[in-house]
Amino acid sequence: MAVSAVHNDNASLFAALNGAAREQGRGGLREVEDRFLKLLVTQLRNQDPMNPMENAELTMQLAQMSTVEGINKLNAGLEALMGSYRASQTLQAVGLIGHQVFVAGDRLSLSSEGMAIGGIDLEQAAAKVRVSVLDAGGAVVRKLDLGNLPAGLSRFVWDGKDDSGAALPAAGDYRFVVNAELDGKAVKATALTLDQVYSVITEGTGISLELAHRGRLSLDQVRQIF
Repeated sequence: MAVSAVHNDNASLFAALNGAAREQGRGGLREVEDRFLKLLVTQLRNQDPMNPMENAELTMQLAQMSTVEGINKLNAGLEALMGSYRASQTLQAVGLIGHQVFVAGDRLSLSSEGMAIGGIDLEQAAAKVRVSVLDAGGAVVRKLDLGNLPAGLSRFVWDGKDDSGAALPAAGDYRFVVNAELDGKAVKATALTLDQVYSVITEGTGISLELAHRGRLSLDQVRQIF
C-alpha cells in the first residue's frame, strides 16, 4: 500500500537530509531539523498499522540527527578556540620584535666589538666538538676546540680573529662548520645562527617572523630567544 512506501524510504530520506545539513552549515541547520521532524511526524501518522515503525529505528533516526547538530556545534566551538589561540600567539610573537633568536643556519656575524656568537644543537652528548670558521671564499680562518658538550643546544663565542691572532674585518661574510664525535663516531650536529627579528607576519598558515638575514621563517623554527 502507498503508506508503506514512506516507511521503506527512511534510509534514503535521512541520507539526503544528513547531506543537506552538512552543506548548509549552522545557518541552515534549524531549517533542516524542522523538515526532518515534519517528515518524521508524517511517517508516524501514516505508517502502516500492520507494520509500524520500530522503536529502535525511530531512536536511530533521532540519534543521527542529534549527531549532525552536535558535530556542527563542535566545529563552531573549535573554530572559536583556534581563533583565540591564534590571537594569543600573535600577541606573544609581537614581543619578539627587536630580539635576537637562534635559528638553523651557519652564518656568523661579527659585532662592532669584533665578536660573533654561534649555536650548536647536538643530537646526543659528544666528547669532541670542533668549530671551523670559514671566510667568504670557503677558506678556514679559525678553528675552535669546544671540548665535550652535552646533548641539546650550546653556544660558542668567536673573537673575530684568525688562527694567527689577527683581527678579521667585521664586514666579512663568515660561516661555520661543526664536527662532533663520541667514541670515534660522528654525532649529528645542527648549526644555529643568531639573527634579529624585524617584524611579525600573520597569515592563514600561521605566524611567521621576518629576520634580518634569514628572511621569513615560521615561529616554530625559532630555537632560542635572547
